[in-house]
Amino acid sequence: MFRVTQIIRNLYLRIEGFVSVVLRNIANFFKNFFGFFANLFGLTESGYFLDSDQAQTLKRSETQEKIESKQDITTENTATNRRRSNAKMDYYIKMARDIKKS
Repeated sequence: MFRVTQIIRNLYLRIEGFVSVVLRNIANFFKNFFGFFANLFGLTESGYFLDSDQAQTLKRSETQEKIESKQDITTENTATNRRRSNAKMDYYIKMARDIKKS
């Protein structure tokens, strides 16, 4: 019975490897085919997906105003926000310091 399961596993691995190689070749073919037309029509240029300069400047100025108002609201971190002591973690930190010293 062990021999039969080994044969089935090996057959599965061989079929899986064959299918992955074939599908990779097919995927590369479609990628190259559509990539050619994307390059031909200029869809791969860096500025293709950006809006016009006028729309970009409007968006940039709006976001800068929001950022400036948010900076005034920030609060300072107090000592109460520190982590609680954990005996197990402290043990390992102390051990690491001892090892570092020696």
